[in-house]
Amino acid sequence: MKNDLPKRKPNRLKGFDYSSDGAYFITICTKNKEQILSRIVYDKTVGANIVRPSAIGKIIEKDILKIEKIYPCIFVDSYVIMPNHIHLLLTIDTIRRPMVAPTIATVIKQFKGAVSKEVGMSVWQKGFYDHIIRDDEDYQIKYQYIDENPIKWTEDELYNF
Repeated sequence: MKNDLPKRKPNRLKGFDYSSDGAYFITICTKNKEQILSRIVYDKTVGANIVRPSAIGKIIEKDILKIEKIYPCIFVDSYVIMPNHIHLLLTIDTIRRPMVAPTIATVIKQFKGAVSKEVGMSVWQKGFYDHIIRDDEDYQIKYQYIDENPIKWTEDELYNF
């Protein structure tokens, strides 16, 4: 019997060491892209859209901030908690904090598991998306993308109202 299910494509760059020093842009989506993490609201005092995390979003933020404590050679440079996904900009730096670095997949697996356990339900879709930061310009582009994501929410490919 032929299997008609679509084959899952690998998300990782073949042969790349995901525990090597450098910066990584990560996107993790909610299961079924449910909008349970936050709301994007217009704030008149700021004059722009801002993120209002839900109860689940607050747990996620707490667990994002724990990443550096659990993995001292990993720095959370920036993040945003959107309604149905999060973006993280992580840097592995074993020079400033000498130690064996975990892979990005290990960090994300631990993070997703901790959030789901604390929330009491499965929050995330399988896997995650990554982009290996190639240079300072690439880093600045991703940093700005995270910073501006709430402002441009209705233009986001994950926006699904």
